[in-house]
Amino acid sequence: MASTTEAHVPLYLRAVPYLPLGLFAALGAVLAYVQKLPCRLGGWDQGTSTYTNFCYTDIFPLYFARQLSTQDPYFADVPFGEHVEYPVVLGEVMQVFAWLARWLAPGDVYRQAVGFYDATVILLAICLVIGVLLMAAVAGPTRRWDALWYALGPAVILCAYINWDLIAGALSMGFLLAWARKKQVLAGVLLGLAIATKFYPLMFVGALFLLTLRTFAWRPFLTTVGAAVGAWLVVNVPFMYFAWDGWRRFYVFSQERGVDWGSPWLYFERKGWPVLGTTDPSVLGMVSLLLLCVAIAGIALFAPQRPRLAQLCFLALAAFMMTNKVWSPQFVLWLVPFAVLARPNWKPLALWQVAEVWYFLAIWLYLLYQDEASKHLGIGDDVYFTAVWGRIITILIMVGFVVRDIFRPDKDLVRQAGIDDQGGGVFDRAEDRFPAFR
Repeated sequence: MASTTEAHVPLYLRAVPYLPLGLFAALGAVLAYVQKLPCRLGGWDQGTSTYTNFCYTDIFPLYFARQLSTQDPYFADVPFGEHVEYPVVLGEVMQVFAWLARWLAPGDVYRQAVGFYDATVILLAICLVIGVLLMAAVAGPTRRWDALWYALGPAVILCAYINWDLIAGALSMGFLLAWARKKQVLAGVLLGLAIATKFYPLMFVGALFLLTLRTFAWRPFLTTVGAAVGAWLVVNVPFMYFAWDGWRRFYVFSQERGVDWGSPWLYFERKGWPVLGTTDPSVLGMVSLLLLCVAIAGIALFAPQRPRLAQLCFLALAAFMMTNKVWSPQFVLWLVPFAVLARPNWKPLALWQVAEVWYFLAIWLYLLYQDEASKHLGIGDDVYFTAVWGRIITILIMVGFVVRDIFRPDKDLVRQAGIDDQGGGVFDRAEDRFPAFR
């Protein structure tokens, strides 16, 4: 939260310390674009070269696969399985940029798709810069430069433009900063929009709830949740009413989707493990996530000192990712800012980045292996699953350190600077009101 002295400093002077971070974030965005250039300049061949050059993205092929050259998301006259499989904010972003692409290259579908990709990448680059600056503001003046992990993290650069996840990242960081500044209505609106973009920010509601139980700060919590529900309804209800089938495609797809790449459940299924490899992965994911959430609740409520909000957001998000039945490479973008805010220690973060880079390379090589014609270029199950478990193990290492910091606040690198919870808003320096601490 800004100090009284900072409040009297002109805005342009307060922005000066953030300029280098903005430039580094822009550099990261450019590097991410360069990483995809082999596909961009190679005509977007969706065959072997896409994987051998490690430059796959969903953005270009979905322009064709979801009929964006001729029809509108959710309202398209297509079979149910061909509707856009994303929440409405992403669907409408796709819609706006499809309109732009059609206008720029009427009659030339290929040029439209290339323009759709380029324009989308510009938006995502802006979201990355905004997300980095917001993260730096949440981290506060003593740890502002921790945001470099989000600006220039190797896995961030590799995965930035696979999908539209950076939009949800910017909204999530905006929510966290608004909450830190005690702007609960704005925080709720941004959280609701983030959930309407990608589903994972819903996990942050649980983190807020647990800290509210320890502080009894019910009014800010209910205000934020109410604003989040309102924002979500505002952007969703029109599509629920006018395009029910298109709107519900995301939720049906998420429920019916089988175990997919990156998930630990895929390993158990391929190896034929009893129970873990034979039970419905949706059931396994829900049960294991519930158990982890109960464990996180126990940590949050019975730790000797109230945890920081970023710590609980990180734990909740890590639990969600590790128990999911799909774990795409770009999901790393969800976790990076929260992992850094939770515990900005470079060694476990660097180890995790190495694991994520290895997974990024391994998934494309593994997909090559699935086709008989390109099998000799790829890697098999055993090598691929080293990458799957590498991600899980390195995240569990970070989880272990965060839990240790929660129970041993003197080990928390953030709190060693005399800070309680720089992103906690009303929780910062709040009195413990939970019965166990009365």
